[in-house]
Amino acid sequence: MGQTTRDLRRHNRTSVLTRLYLHGPASRFDLMRATGLSSATVSNVVTDLVADGLVAEAGLLDSDGGRPRTLLEVRPGYARVVGVDIGETHVQVGLFDWTLETVATATFPMDEGSPEPAVLAALVTAGIEEVTAEAGADPGELLGVGVGVPGAVLPGGLVHAPTLGWSGVPFGGLLAPHVAAPLHLDNCARTLGQAEMWRGAGRGAERAIVALLAVGVGAAVATGSPGGVTSTTSEWGHTVVEAGGAACRCGSRGCLEAYVGADAILEHYAGASGGARPGPSGTEQRVAALMAEAGRPGPAAETVRRTAEYLGIGIANLVNLLSPDRVILSGWVSAAMGPAMLPAVRDAMRRHTLNYLADATAVEIGRLGQEAVALGAATLPVHELLTAGGR
Repeated sequence: MGQTTRDLRRHNRTSVLTRLYLHGPASRFDLMRATGLSSATVSNVVTDLVADGLVAEAGLLDSDGGRPRTLLEVRPGYARVVGVDIGETHVQVGLFDWTLETVATATFPMDEGSPEPAVLAALVTAGIEEVTAEAGADPGELLGVGVGVPGAVLPGGLVHAPTLGWSGVPFGGLLAPHVAAPLHLDNCARTLGQAEMWRGAGRGAERAIVALLAVGVGAAVATGSPGGVTSTTSEWGHTVVEAGGAACRCGSRGCLEAYVGADAILEHYAGASGGARPGPSGTEQRVAALMAEAGRPGPAAETVRRTAEYLGIGIANLVNLLSPDRVILSGWVSAAMGPAMLPAVRDAMRRHTLNYLADATAVEIGRLGQEAVALGAATLPVHELLTAGGR
């Protein structure tokens, strides 16, 4: 079938709205140049988007010798969206406006091990109720609820998440009866990659690799384009960095995750310090305590050095394979350890990467803060709205 008038209108609305959403305020003339649409088409689309409440005027821009141009921008108040981070150590629920500014968050620590899916679904429901009540929002009027999980999501909301001990868990089905807004599930590394490209350290990159470091280790390859971002995931944590090396929970040996995952880091520290475990309890708290000790010589500093070396090797493998222009370290382990070990990670990456590729690749820490993964999940309903032209 050929393209209908409705398809063409949706395409035009998507082009204009996505340009404003991803790149900020612009005049009608800017939009015409960026989208390739005619002046009349841009004017008609803008009129419709303003009438629908998606776009508003944002002041005037002086022009050389001519009349000032009216700037346009997306309206943050148009809608609110919830993003959910199903982690291995916590469940975090964030309420955002649709431009992804944080409105409210709720975080629930999780018992380590294999959590019951029904228990996590109840935490998600409680979190949505808490953040919407705090902001005085109606859960039924949300743009949508995006959920990021540390594993693969199959049709029907079935989740395979080895780090949670899940195989074919119908998590979408457990959530759907308790969520009034449209529900979206996806792999958390992929959604995080999209968020870093939209609002974080990946902005402006042609191809970025976003590494999610937590108990598990994953990566997304995000490719920027004028129309948006394409993000795909990889099982980077289960690529082998040492033949016959440390045992990994996937059943193999020498996987990257067995060296740079949070549990592996703490296990190495315990061995290096004669069985001592930093911090009171909880994986995140122990990693934080380890980093508090790492500023002086000893087992903690050696553990950070070793982690940086293996992480640099893992990044080098990605760079040699995919030649990105940017590698972004995200996730809570990156936030806790990244600033201290970044120089060593960059050094290890350069030593194991072809020179011309290393020269063209920047390695940076993610910029999305503690809500990074939840914010990534929130991009799911926003992406659907943009793709539909705001309808």
